Amino acid sequence: MADRPHEIDALIDLMARLPGLGPRSARRAVLHLVKKRAVLLLPLAETMRKVGEAVHDCAVCGNITTADTCEICADPARSNGEICVVEDVADLWAMERGGAFGGRYHVLGGTLSALDSVGPEDLRIPDLVERIGREGITEVILALNATVDGQTTAHYIAEELAEAGVRLSSLAQGVPIGGELDYLDDGTISAALKARRGL
Repeated sequence: MADRPHEIDALIDLMARLPGLGPRSARRAVLHLVKKRAVLLLPLAETMRKVGEAVHDCAVCGNITTADTCEICADPARSNGEICVVEDVADLWAMERGGAFGGRYHVLGGTLSALDSVGPEDLRIPDLVERIGREGITEVILALNATVDGQTTAHYIAEELAEAGVRLSSLAQGVPIGGELDYLDDGTISAALKARRGL
């Protein structure tokens, strides 16, 4: 646009590509950053540059880190024989937020998807199989999203690990704590009913 410098338009276009931001939200965010150049824009730009240069995937699990291995993989207390398999780093962070899991993780980098042409060779499934023997893993917990692609990926991994001699488990699915049946979708209610347990 003629009323804005092209550098600002370029920044707006880049910001609009971020999840949760559309063109209007990106314009507001950029305008706010420009107005607060000294306290927001310049420190943000410097921090983003540092992160861009320093952050990479953990060589062991696929988490993001600034070291060769992430803090979780480097922590000997987390070497308890359990690996939790997740689709991406956001899922790993969600699991860590809960604080209930004390083992290590394996980030696949996505799920199998015929529609998007994502096959087993595009994910970190071979790395997982190799880790099982190398780290003496006794249980693999599949914490994949309850989508068609997530479930397809879980079944594929289960087949790949059938001869590995490890216990396979998955997260429970169904009614969330504090959830009311009237507000749940049919798939969630069906999964909860199938996974019912005795009292």
